[in-house]
Amino acid sequence: MSRLSLAWLSAGLVLLSACSPVNQAQTEPDAAPAAAPVAAAPAEDPYLWLEDVGGDTALDWVRARNAQSQQAIESAPGFAQLENDLLAILDSDAKIPYVYKQGDYFYNFWTDSKNQRGIWRRTTLAEYRKAEPAWETLIDVDALNAQEGENWVWHGASCLRPKDKGEPYRRCLVSLSRGGADADVTREFDLENKAWLKDGFFRPEAKGSLSWIDEGTVYVATDFGEGSMTTSGYARIVKEWKRGTPMESARVVYEGQPTDMSIGAYHDDTPGFERDFVYRALAFYNNELYLRRADGTLQKIDVPNSAQAGVSREWLTIELREPWTVDGVTYPQGALLAAKFDDFMAGKRELSVVFQPDEHSSLASFGRTRDHFFINVLEDVKNRIYLVTPNGKTWTRTPLPNLPTLGTVSISAVDDEDSNDFFLTVNDYLTPNSLYLGTIGGEAPALLKQLPAFFDASRFEVSQNFATSKDGTKVPYFMVAPKNLVLDGSNPVLLYGYGGFEISLTPGYNAAAGRGWLEQGGVYVVANIRGGGEYGPRWHQAALKQNRHRAYEDFAAVAQDLIARKVTAPAHLGIQGGSNGGLLMGNMTVLYPELFGAVVCQVPLLDMKRYSKLLAGASWMAEYGDPDTDDWNFIQTFSPYQNVKKDVKYPPVLFTTSTRDDRVHPGHARKMMARMMEQGHDVTYYENIEGGHGGAADNRQRAHMQALAYAFLKQRLFGPADRQP
Repeated sequence: MSRLSLAWLSAGLVLLSACSPVNQAQTEPDAAPAAAPVAAAPAEDPYLWLEDVGGDTALDWVRARNAQSQQAIESAPGFAQLENDLLAILDSDAKIPYVYKQGDYFYNFWTDSKNQRGIWRRTTLAEYRKAEPAWETLIDVDALNAQEGENWVWHGASCLRPKDKGEPYRRCLVSLSRGGADADVTREFDLENKAWLKDGFFRPEAKGSLSWIDEGTVYVATDFGEGSMTTSGYARIVKEWKRGTPMESARVVYEGQPTDMSIGAYHDDTPGFERDFVYRALAFYNNELYLRRADGTLQKIDVPNSAQAGVSREWLTIELREPWTVDGVTYPQGALLAAKFDDFMAGKRELSVVFQPDEHSSLASFGRTRDHFFINVLEDVKNRIYLVTPNGKTWTRTPLPNLPTLGTVSISAVDDEDSNDFFLTVNDYLTPNSLYLGTIGGEAPALLKQLPAFFDASRFEVSQNFATSKDGTKVPYFMVAPKNLVLDGSNPVLLYGYGGFEISLTPGYNAAAGRGWLEQGGVYVVANIRGGGEYGPRWHQAALKQNRHRAYEDFAAVAQDLIARKVTAPAHLGIQGGSNGGLLMGNMTVLYPELFGAVVCQVPLLDMKRYSKLLAGASWMAEYGDPDTDDWNFIQTFSPYQNVKKDVKYPPVLFTTSTRDDRVHPGHARKMMARMMEQGHDVTYYENIEGGHGGAADNRQRAHMQALAYAFLKQRLFGPADRQP
């Protein structure tokens, strides 16, 4: 795919990640943000004051809960050793330094024990092939924090492609977040001198973006003052900003509606195919994409709003989330279509089918090298890579040759303008990541880097199973368990899930789970429930709004299957999830308390009556519904905060969140904790004072949060005899 297509996809992912799964490697940040405005709420909510994010009273309550949880969990035997082991994994110098290519260099952002906030660095391919490459450090975030007295967390860099091929990259726009929040600043960096440009482009702290048009011009979408942000808290206006002029005087390119999700623009710098685009996100999977002509006027790309449109040189690609009928031909949901971009914009509708799903398959991703397209297909949640080639109304599909056959496979172009080289990553739950470099049409991919084993996987095996949900749907799940597992119902099991926003949970090496759970004597299970994307849009849409309960029924079905097979029993079955997965955990707690022995609920949504009024919550109404309308009739059935009851026995719950999470409001976890504590339930709480939606700002914080979760689960799920081998 061209840089434009990747920019469009990354723009969508920024929005998508507004409620993405929180993996078990995440933790906290620093100073609390200013107190959030407290919107009107039902009078019966006695804990509204806990929504005051940085208020003294609320933070005193947080510190008191933290002290209790630390005393209860951190004092447990083996906690300190587990935390140190997890930190050693996160800080390991043996991690794979994944890179991306710009010009002659390969760039990487790296964290370890000496670089807690990380360094941005680069090297050559010849060096990268070595076991110990020589790196050139560009930005040291820890040193920058010390110099500026700040608490910066790296949010990425975008560098301007030079006009003349062969010239070095010189200017970059670097985004930095205070304490790991979504809101960040963008400032201009001089690659040649390794210094911040004194009078360069600068975007003040906000949820927004700054992107290159040329050396003297950028697109800026940010907080321009009152009325310039959407109700979801993202930029509503995008402008074209000239160097040396005040940002406030920049020319308006597009202005969306307050109820939109976000607005932005970007420039496709592909040589020979330079174009400018404006995107309007009305909601998740409800987008409009416009071509911006030379005179500044906009032409809408006439595809369904639910489709994902991208442009790669001469090609327009259209990923369908709903069936689409064009000239009497109906293209199915989940299909990937292609058309010549210029012809399509001129009114022609000559569409060809690149990929069409079936009952067992969905499109995971697609991309291109200089001369070839490739697609990554999930077949019953297992990856397959194919080359696809235009052939009239359809594209021929052939397996990419010379690839490793074991494990989850991801593929990306090294440089989609200048070569047919690709990176390939292979791993599974027990197999550490391996990074390969190959060329389409060349020899078998060569191994570049390999992650060492962080736990002894020889004693375990992976299986895929299918549970039957309440409506008869077969729901896949993966299980990692000791070989020759005894099926007597006594095995401690950790069941992980997400089930939202069309995000798939595919097999992947999880060193933290290996060390923190499997080697402790547990069984690890991942449920591929509806609401996710494992079987494409249909799997996601089956659990939207009034059908949300299907995700919860699927998860319960997996739990019931594990119990029926005597893998475990409710007293030994723990569950974990974060963000939308935290909402899943809340609902499993209140709807199916009899199934579980412990719950870890991370950075969760829980008060679904007020979620749309808190931080980015309004952007998720396409997923859950609008609680201020008749939608509340069904939303209230999956709002844990309203459904928790005093006279029901619930499993013990650990709530974790972050003060600096400016995506999912920490008030969700705070209020649920307070209500359940008042009702006398067994609940524990830990809030990291920094860390953003990931819950952590550096590896030490991540290790601490991981250790809290695993230690809590072990305390509650293991029998009186320690199962550690």
